[in-house]
Amino acid sequence: MARKAGVVQDLTKGIELLLKKNKIDYIIGTGTIKDSETVSVDPGKGKKKITLKADSIVIATGSEPAPLTGVNVDEKSIITSTSALKLPKVPKSMIVIGAGVIGLEMSSVWRRLGTKVTVIEFLDRILPGMDNELAKTAQRILTKQGLEFRLTTKVTAAAASSRGVTVTAEPVKGGTVETLKSDIVLLAIGRRPYTKGLGLESAGVPLDDRGRVVVDCEFQTAIPGIYAIGDVIHGPMLAHKAEEDGVAVAELLAGKPGLVDYNQVPGIVYTWPEIAAVGATEEKLKENGVPYKVGKFPFTANSRARANADTDGFVKVIAHGETDALLGCHIVGPLAGELIQEAVTVLAFGGAAEDIARICHGHPGMGEAVKEAAMAVNGHAIHI
Repeated sequence: MARKAGVVQDLTKGIELLLKKNKIDYIIGTGTIKDSETVSVDPGKGKKKITLKADSIVIATGSEPAPLTGVNVDEKSIITSTSALKLPKVPKSMIVIGAGVIGLEMSSVWRRLGTKVTVIEFLDRILPGMDNELAKTAQRILTKQGLEFRLTTKVTAAAASSRGVTVTAEPVKGGTVETLKSDIVLLAIGRRPYTKGLGLESAGVPLDDRGRVVVDCEFQTAIPGIYAIGDVIHGPMLAHKAEEDGVAVAELLAGKPGLVDYNQVPGIVYTWPEIAAVGATEEKLKENGVPYKVGKFPFTANSRARANADTDGFVKVIAHGETDALLGCHIVGPLAGELIQEAVTVLAFGGAAEDIARICHGHPGMGEAVKEAAMAVNGHAIHI
């Protein structure tokens, strides 16, 4: 924990240095939009409010953990991701509500530190939205590591006491109500845009039915001069997506082209092993009637993975059934978050599965698994 705090502090100081280097002023306080060119900032602690004027305003307030009725967060024994990496000691047991990205990442961390972890998920699968085969394999691997999953189960209440937390849960389709006890409960059912207190309503900035700021293709809201990026607008709630949004809107404000293709934004789950994906899933392609073909390669057949004794998982490459154009790539396994970048690059350049297959990959290397999966799309894999 001490090392983690140190790393975070160093990275934060690095951002401050970048701001200073680029002559960017930053003011700490609560900002409220008054109109298309005015922001009022309350520094707190009884200090006088500050009024800022600008040609453009960019809303980049991010997101916050989504609440759940019956679960009252105190950030001590009933926590969100805000406190999930601040616990003073390793708990003996933890119940995680939600089997999405954040829930699985935190479950993986604490399980490896020795905590007995039970994951409760409302749906009948983990990682909703990701490739189903990928999710099933990830669940099997994580179960083998000691995580316990209770799917199609809803949590109706969580009560904290000096002896821990009592969770009330029941099957989604009806059945026996169950009471579970744990030292810590982590609420991780998702995130929602952070828009409260920004003065959006009075400024005339509309939100959609999910509480997101509505923007056009150039990130501008209904009010000229007011823009929004990142978690507070549509698209995946990911730090790297928000960064690309920020770059694009800065370019647009500078009179240059700015564009982000959300289909080319990789999703990464930092469990162990990692899980990563970009592009279309088989489920989505079937739904849309798109012809496709699949190539898979297991890490058990990869030399580097075998040498490292790290062979769980596989790489799946999906290409168009007629043109061979790369449509998606899905990986569960070692270094998945790094390996996915090759697929992102090829996708961005409009490449095909054969393009990956014909690229020379260093041996022995984890990247060879991506090459072999691409070769397998057209039945040309060598090592399976």
